[in-house]
Amino acid sequence: MFPKRTLLLAVASLTSTLAAEEAQKFDVVVYGGTSGGVTAAIQSAKMGKTVVLIEPTKFLGGLTTGGLGATDIGNKKAIGGISREFYHRIWQHYQNDKEWRQQTRDQYFAKRPHGNSATENTMWTFEPHVASKVYDTWIAEAKVPVVFGERLDLKNGVKKDGAKITEIIMESGKRFSGKMFIDATYEGDLMAKAGVKYHVGREANATYGETLNGVQVGRSKSHQFKVDVDPYVIPGDPKSGIIPGVQKEGPGEEFAGDHRVQAYNYRMCSTDDEQNRIPWPKPANYDEKHFELALRNVEAGDDRNSWAPTPMPNRKTDTNNNFAVSTDNIGMNYEYPDADYAKREKIVQEHRDYQMGLMWTYANHPRVPEKMRAAFSKLGLCKDEFADSGHWPRQLYVREARRMIGDYVMSEKNCRRLEVVEDSVGMGAYNMDSHNVQRYITKEGKVRNEGDVQVGVRPYPVSFRSIRPKAEECTNLLVPICLSASHIAYGSIRMEPVFMVLGQSSATAAVQAIDQGVDIQKIDYAKLKERLLADGQVLDFESPPIPVAAVVDKEKLGGIIVDDLQAKLTGFESHGTTSHPFIGEGYAHDNNEGKGTQKAVFTAKLPKAGSYEVRIGYTALSNRASNVPVTVHYVGGSKTVKVNQKNKPSVEGYLQPVGTFTFNEGEEASVEISNEGTDGHVIVDVVQWLPVGKK
Repeated sequence: MFPKRTLLLAVASLTSTLAAEEAQKFDVVVYGGTSGGVTAAIQSAKMGKTVVLIEPTKFLGGLTTGGLGATDIGNKKAIGGISREFYHRIWQHYQNDKEWRQQTRDQYFAKRPHGNSATENTMWTFEPHVASKVYDTWIAEAKVPVVFGERLDLKNGVKKDGAKITEIIMESGKRFSGKMFIDATYEGDLMAKAGVKYHVGREANATYGETLNGVQVGRSKSHQFKVDVDPYVIPGDPKSGIIPGVQKEGPGEEFAGDHRVQAYNYRMCSTDDEQNRIPWPKPANYDEKHFELALRNVEAGDDRNSWAPTPMPNRKTDTNNNFAVSTDNIGMNYEYPDADYAKREKIVQEHRDYQMGLMWTYANHPRVPEKMRAAFSKLGLCKDEFADSGHWPRQLYVREARRMIGDYVMSEKNCRRLEVVEDSVGMGAYNMDSHNVQRYITKEGKVRNEGDVQVGVRPYPVSFRSIRPKAEECTNLLVPICLSASHIAYGSIRMEPVFMVLGQSSATAAVQAIDQGVDIQKIDYAKLKERLLADGQVLDFESPPIPVAAVVDKEKLGGIIVDDLQAKLTGFESHGTTSHPFIGEGYAHDNNEGKGTQKAVFTAKLPKAGSYEVRIGYTALSNRASNVPVTVHYVGGSKTVKVNQKNKPSVEGYLQPVGTFTFNEGEEASVEISNEGTDGHVIVDVVQWLPVGKK
């Protein structure tokens, strides 16, 4: 049996009995009861130190208990220590047949064969209330006092003696002093108010020598509009104003930095079980104009169900953003990181109203096609989740806010293992993943999303220097959530299991700084590493690299090369790097879905008139389509050739000629690849125009 939350509240009340003006003293003060804050508190207690966990809300766990039950991590081998034990405890919970109420274990795993790791006794998908029970039980076992409902005073909440924090003060006046402090919030308020330098928004590519940072119009292919949608209140009339959800500015200079952060949303726990389902509620302040963009998009022909429900146990989901107009409230969070509490609450409420209203719109509005309304109506909120917040998730998904600027900034180079740190405190393993950050108007007067980047990584170590400030700024603070990382590197690191890992490592470092009597920057890393490994943390391992020969430099191919990142894609939103060889940074594919609805148009202005051999690039596999239509437009007409992508391309194993054609100088040559009538996965990588006579 799990203990009641009232036990935790009782513990919290015991820690609050002293007079408000008298500071409560601890070895380690953890501010923020996120997943990383929980592991930091547990580790501090395990190492014999007094610790307090201060959580501004009424619940622990952040996103892990707030709806994100479909664990994002990539290679699970990268996760160890307390973090892995959490997923073991989830597994233990679901071993009890009584916990399967709306379906059996076998029924669930028949649909989610990879949701359980039987050989390691871990489970990576779960219901929100189960995660809460695991954390509540664990905190009680560790005898960690928890103070709920206390927020840092943003005006006068951090007291320092030189570069050392002496105490923090809550809005209520409660004071907490400590030898070491850990900021485990998603916002980084303690870090910021302690005078630590940080960044908000996207850096330019040039800042850290990256390729995936800053404005990314060219790469924004996924979660994109596939139809033309007019952004003006009166269609075609810019003077009439812009409909909600579209920004006036933008998109900005390609690869330049800006103030924008990736979109927030709620990870909804929904169900199709009629006994447990609550129909999507209509917000009290519902205003149809806020959903005009969504309505115009479906009326223009986008028939995709714009969400991504991932099955969780007991016929529930973790439902995330998907496609052009979905649960991400794009462009509405720029002020959130540095805002005060009142402004943040306003932004949070706006996100809640938007997402709840969007669900009601897709499920009920007459302008939405009946088939789509039926799909959205099939699911609804769960009666047995989030009872204290109207069954709506309690935690907004703050995908990024402030990011510290420490002695070492994790960057794209680390994620690609081009630069490997030697002071690891954990590992990242998820894609470099940024959701869209803005919605802008093209020169043609149509709406586009910008900012989505999804590029794979090899598991890589995270530097100790990236979770602590510079010594001149603060000597007794660790920051496992808002750590020192560029926008695109943070997009990989920002996963809940990694936050748990870094929370535990932060606590270990904090305790060792106390025991060694030194500033956090001066602890003996060899001793830290020894303890981390003893506690089961995974600090690094070599994953198989992509063979150099398998990645082809498009600049060395000759002729005119147009990559999939430069093509106009309708569909083809999936990105791949697992099949080799490929050209450039990967390839797009249709995921063997939406036959007849996806196409890629490659265009080029050829420098000279004449005959060119046209070649397409793809990776061959047995699951590929045998009949991919490739249409070449040339002087005097067009020709469609069917390509069997099961067969290895005849040129170097990655380029397949489709014919020789004549083109005029300066005219726009084009090649269209579609999935019309295809019988397998369709791959689009590059198109090459090679002048006849060239090799």
